[in-house]
Amino acid sequence: MEKNVQFYHSVYLDGKNCKGCINCIKRCPTKAIRVRKGMARIIRQYCIDCGECIRQCPYDAKKTKRHKLDYVFEKYKYTVALPPPELYSQFNNITDTNIILTGLKKLGFDDVFEVSAAAELVSEATRNFIKENEDKWPLVSTACPSVTRLIRARFPGLVSHLLPIVSPVEVAASIAKQRAVKETGLSPEEIGVVFISSCASRVANIVDTIGMNYSPVDDAVAIKDIYPALVAAMSKLTEDDIEDLTISGKIGVGWGISGGEAKGLFTYEYLAADGIENVINVLEELEDEKLSDRIRFIELNACSGGCVGGTLTVENPYIATSKNHRITKDKEIAIAKIEDYKKEYRLDMSWTIPVEYIPVYQLGDSMIESMTMMSEREEILKELPGLDCGACGAPTCKSLAEDVVRGYAKKEDCIYLMRSEFSELRDEYRELRQRSQLFAETHEDDHKEE
Repeated sequence: MEKNVQFYHSVYLDGKNCKGCINCIKRCPTKAIRVRKGMARIIRQYCIDCGECIRQCPYDAKKTKRHKLDYVFEKYKYTVALPPPELYSQFNNITDTNIILTGLKKLGFDDVFEVSAAAELVSEATRNFIKENEDKWPLVSTACPSVTRLIRARFPGLVSHLLPIVSPVEVAASIAKQRAVKETGLSPEEIGVVFISSCASRVANIVDTIGMNYSPVDDAVAIKDIYPALVAAMSKLTEDDIEDLTISGKIGVGWGISGGEAKGLFTYEYLAADGIENVINVLEELEDEKLSDRIRFIELNACSGGCVGGTLTVENPYIATSKNHRITKDKEIAIAKIEDYKKEYRLDMSWTIPVEYIPVYQLGDSMIESMTMMSEREEILKELPGLDCGACGAPTCKSLAEDVVRGYAKKEDCIYLMRSEFSELRDEYRELRQRSQLFAETHEDDHKEE
């Protein structure tokens, strides 16, 4: 995959399945979708790969780009699986994570490295950063790429509150790659570090990275794609087959559910919200300075329930949350050998590239042009009904007005405006017809008199 392509997205439209309904445009949190000529279209610069359109589409027209297992096994000489903590809660009656990790090796992976182990490293780094940067409270988690992209595009005043630490996935990939090179003697290019993803956002982040020059993750496969084969592989394991592969504890595995990251900070002065609409509400409150100044950390997840609610998972997020609690119940707080990892591997957990505001919603190329276009938009809005029905193919009347100003749509796309104009034309036609009949009758009487 080519790295750092701006506005790369893993969410895409399958035109063969699209029926031109408006389910997706009404639920997209960034108003990134339009329906034109009977088909949905995604505005790339608005999309944050949250996957809401995938959830809402009844025709399976919105999909996620990702590769299959056969592809990654053929591409690399040596493969390392990166199982996220949310993977563990997808299965019934399994509390020993070693069974799942051994199952991944039975599928064909040469090695595994838990993302939850890296999460414990990130938790420690976050605790230290919070202590040293009280002036930036509350710090906002950057573990969910969709939330970070949302802030980058829509909340410029909150960019300075973003936690400048890379996510556990990238940390896990870096350690896994270094360990594999050391153990195999192969070159980094011959080793494939493959993330088992629960969401579209994580897949997009491999190419369009945040806070880094490039992602150490080489590829991604979906949980729901490998789930049947993994279940089959685990069902064939005997007690002697199960390897001792787990290196993470309660903190790391807890990252898979909403609030899990925040609990690893050992403070009650935090806020955790999940579901993209709830996330937006919290960000708006934070932007308006309505949140308590005692909040140190804000954990936000675009998916309901946290990562267990990703679009590439198979289990109901609330059931998966319950399973996560059972898995972590008897675990130690943390198992990952943090100090050993620091000595043995190069761990670059801080951002190397600052995240900056990208004004994707700005109407013009300059302040003057934007002000002029905003004035035009307001004039157009006065003519529109304000129903936000979506029948025009835009999610709101304001969106349609902006599309008209940009030259992407016409006012007449509004069916209510069109109906009003049609009614006026109909009345004019009736009046003309009546005049014509009156004129004909008058001349007919004149003709009879002659």
